[in-house]
Amino acid sequence: MDLFTLLLIVTTALYLLKKQEQRKHTLLLAQHLGRFQIEKLMGSLMDGYMRVLGEPDAERRAQIWTVLENAESSLVAQFQRFAKEFAQVPAELARVTTLPLALPYADRVFPAATLDVRALMGLHAQAIAAVRVGEAGDDEERKRRAFTMTAELMLMQHSCHWFCKSRTIASMRLLARHKTAYEQVLQSVAPETQRGYQALTGIRIR
Repeated sequence: MDLFTLLLIVTTALYLLKKQEQRKHTLLLAQHLGRFQIEKLMGSLMDGYMRVLGEPDAERRAQIWTVLENAESSLVAQFQRFAKEFAQVPAELARVTTLPLALPYADRVFPAATLDVRALMGLHAQAIAAVRVGEAGDDEERKRRAFTMTAELMLMQHSCHWFCKSRTIASMRLLARHKTAYEQVLQSVAPETQRGYQALTGIRIR
């Protein structure tokens, strides 16, 4: 057997093993998220923030903020329930590698370079609840909180994609869907989120 054939066999085997592992993670996350409307609420909020920030009429803005506050309350409550349920997942099923490459069983081969996604989802639940736009005192503070909340939601979505695929693919999806770089999102979330995220992932935020 020549070297090229051996490399082809090894590469194919690694690819199939990683696809199998990714499928398990995706099914596990979908099983828990499927009982909620988190993705739908997230989309409605982010679209609503863009609409209200571009609305020049103060009365119309106030009406939109009220609608968004209801959606926001639902999202906060649902994500907290999701995080609480996901925290019951066995530890060995909720770990993901912090390495940028998607290698099969990397969490077992390099246990020091792993992340407990249960803790990460708990961090996102706290962060989303803490930055609630509906608790802002005035219109300017609402705008600031809406910007931060948007970043928090993007980072939460990034974590879901990271668990299902890899950190690199999650960052590519973030850029493709929201035209926003991973580094920019990390710089835009609340300082408390930055500190907690860095402690969990080991990723330094510049």
